[in-house]
Amino acid sequence: MKKSVLIAGVATLALCLASCNGGKKADTATTEEAATETAAEAATPEYKLLDLPTVDLADFPKDSEGWITLFDGKTLKGWRGYAREDVPAAWVVDDGAIHIKGSGMGEAGAKDGGDLVFAHRFSNFELEFEWKVDKGANSGVMYMIQEVEEKNDKGEWVMAPSYISAPEYQVLDNENHPDAKLGVDGNRQSASLYDMIPAKPQNAKPYGEWNKGKIMVYKGTVVHYLNSDTPCVEYHLWTPAWKEMLDKSKFSQDKWPLAYELLLNCGGENKEGFIGLQDHGDNVWYRNIRIKVMD
Repeated sequence: MKKSVLIAGVATLALCLASCNGGKKADTATTEEAATETAAEAATPEYKLLDLPTVDLADFPKDSEGWITLFDGKTLKGWRGYAREDVPAAWVVDDGAIHIKGSGMGEAGAKDGGDLVFAHRFSNFELEFEWKVDKGANSGVMYMIQEVEEKNDKGEWVMAPSYISAPEYQVLDNENHPDAKLGVDGNRQSASLYDMIPAKPQNAKPYGEWNKGKIMVYKGTVVHYLNSDTPCVEYHLWTPAWKEMLDKSKFSQDKWPLAYELLLNCGGENKEGFIGLQDHGDNVWYRNIRIKVMD
């Protein structure tokens, strides 16, 4: 009888010790995960989103197929600078096209330059446009843009660039701009998802000639087109594959924490954002810009 009790007691003790050790391992794992998450949060700069005025699409021409004209060829109605309420002087209407006058001073380097956005947030859409570049020119069409302020090392609030929150359809003179040879497998050439997916086939026309571009975004699926009805890029936002692409890009968490945070959650809480044209300091033209909303 005593022997049975002793055996039962030893078994109970063994179970208790196993349970305690298991608990310690679980607690350690949980602590390590929490520490990793805390470190990641600490690495992401503090930021806030702006809420500037937007326009009503009902004020813009719409055809029988649902295409809405975003640029009438004469005025910049509906457009404004990124993170500002007016149009930067570097953007003008020139012979039926929106023209960013090259400053030769690099990205947003003009005295009154910076990116141009259409002041309405879009989520699901087809966007069509035509573009041409000067020799050696660089620009881009961005979508799902958030207007972001970040806190710098001095504790000051400053504007973050538009492209850290937005995927970019690259616009480039492939033959003469050095960016065409950077990146991986041509993923910085025209119509590519900048620094992530190369446009294939790559059929951009030489500088000075008009190209036709198209971007479709629908429930996370994104497709790029260039001078063809054949897709040249396709990917899916908010998926493990999207995260993997970011991890391998210049926007990875270790290289650019804020960009990683914003792009990983592209479009923010409502999965929507602005469409924008990039000022990279070069002469670039856009025309025949129209959109079909697919909500």
